[in-house]
Amino acid sequence: MKRTSLHLLSACTGLLLPFGTSAADPRVDSWFTAHSGQYARIYTTDANKSSGNAVSTWSNGTFTQALPAYCGVQEVYSSASWVYVRSTGLGSHVMGPWYLNAAHSQNFPNWPVNTKTFYRIPRTPVLPASKTLTGLGAIGYFVDGVAMFDGRDGFVWTGSAEAGMGTGYWRREAYVNEGVTFDPGYAHQPQDGTHHYHAQPIALRYLLGDHVDYIAATKTYAESTNAVTAHSPILGWVRDGFPVYGPYGYASASNAASGVRRMVSGYQLRNGSRGTDNLTATGRSTIPAWAVRFYGVAASQSGPAVGTTYPLGRYMEDNAYLGDLGYTKGVDFDLDEHNGRWCLTPEFPGGTYAYFTAISSNGTPVFPYNIGAAFYGTASGAAVTTLAEAVTTNFVGGASRTLQLGTPTVASGNVTLTWSAVEGGAYRVESTTHFTAWATNAPNVAAVHDTGTFTEATGNGHRSYRVARTALATYDPVTGTTTGGGTGVLNVSPTSGARGSSFTLTVNLDPAAQPAPPPVNAPVNSVTIGSVAGANRVHVSQTQVTATFTIPAGATLGGQTVTVVFPGPPNDPTATVTYTLPNGFTIN
Repeated sequence: MKRTSLHLLSACTGLLLPFGTSAADPRVDSWFTAHSGQYARIYTTDANKSSGNAVSTWSNGTFTQALPAYCGVQEVYSSASWVYVRSTGLGSHVMGPWYLNAAHSQNFPNWPVNTKTFYRIPRTPVLPASKTLTGLGAIGYFVDGVAMFDGRDGFVWTGSAEAGMGTGYWRREAYVNEGVTFDPGYAHQPQDGTHHYHAQPIALRYLLGDHVDYIAATKTYAESTNAVTAHSPILGWVRDGFPVYGPYGYASASNAASGVRRMVSGYQLRNGSRGTDNLTATGRSTIPAWAVRFYGVAASQSGPAVGTTYPLGRYMEDNAYLGDLGYTKGVDFDLDEHNGRWCLTPEFPGGTYAYFTAISSNGTPVFPYNIGAAFYGTASGAAVTTLAEAVTTNFVGGASRTLQLGTPTVASGNVTLTWSAVEGGAYRVESTTHFTAWATNAPNVAAVHDTGTFTEATGNGHRSYRVARTALATYDPVTGTTTGGGTGVLNVSPTSGARGSSFTLTVNLDPAAQPAPPPVNAPVNSVTIGSVAGANRVHVSQTQVTATFTIPAGATLGGQTVTVVFPGPPNDPTATVTYTLPNGFTIN
């Protein structure tokens, strides 16, 4: 009986392992890179989600991802003081779709784009003398490379109305007010296309094995009904260098053998329960004690009456911290006013401060979601443009992902090779029996997502194989300038005009822009098409502006940026608010 002996040789590089050596540190090792060689994908509609029709390029007229981009984290570097992460900002699960209402009858205008993010997080957290408010935008990154936003949506009560600009101490919650626009992974994006989570990242938790089920029939996620048996993994890193874990921690903060259970938020809705005041009865006349400490203002801050328009739970300040009401952390609840605690975790057996994403017993996100209104540590992490120091290269993925051949399988007279691939790549498979010459078995094997496979009938005798990547499709890299996002203008009409022509331009602003467009009849500083200024500027409605134009004979041809500039908020008259639409108008 003759036997076939198979050997595998990679013509490229080795397994996805750190390139350098460094002490084990979860800030370096916890990033989710398993799908870095796959294209990011979205469902553009419910119908496409139902049929499983996910796309790797997309456009809704304002947000365009013209080339495929790879999922999430693409590079990780570290120095003694920092961990640097480069990411497309796009999820490793299929994102979308997004709608403006529960009936899904109106599309959400903002779609995600490759943000080409480069961010650093401190390796040694520092505890400040006084705490810093979180602020809008990214306050850290989840381990899948998707931005972490805080629990608010950017709107505040200004004393007479809600606005996305100005000052105020009643700050709207994002999950309560914008949750309808979240996709099944609990994420959405503002007018610049930055995909982000305000609340628990349930799709990421599923990928990490954190007690979440995927319902294939509806392509949605739900908290598992099985018993919790494991501590949650690290979900992300906040700018202060402390981790965010999933909702399950050790029952006793100082005892890893105490079992695991859901961490209980330290906040209670101000509805009269557990010693809170009842805002429905008393009105919103004072902010809670935690807000007084964080904001540094007096408790007396008036908000709108509780009712149909402004229901209880609409604002962050509708919640009280139980530690201010005579309850004891570690006994009556688990998480402090920052939404964390000092505790042991699997990654920090000696202890660390850690945030935990807050959910109810049925998995619904609850206030304050991932982190409270202020950082526990010094928020020194931030976006960077370059590596300005010597670093260790810990991971490189995406188009540079290394090729690793897996163990071959032999069945029914066939041998099957499998290797780690890069989506969009083409691979050549060769074999030899004596190493003096190589025969091409397959010249052009296309990767399926991030895997390559080849099957052929087994021959007699000894045989060795090797695989090499021979081509790679064009893709949107993780470095460079983001060009596909909107910046506050949804669309304009008309979209083109010839030199010498005169017309009225209608500009439709994004109601979800941050800051939001000012109220109707607010003054308009300017409306421009490239360098051409419009006249007779009229603020028709909060989201629509018109201006008249005459295109000069010598105007620059081609695509031009449409720009609308408003004055800043009343408390800062020197500021301005600008909304743009790159290539929004073409001069012929």
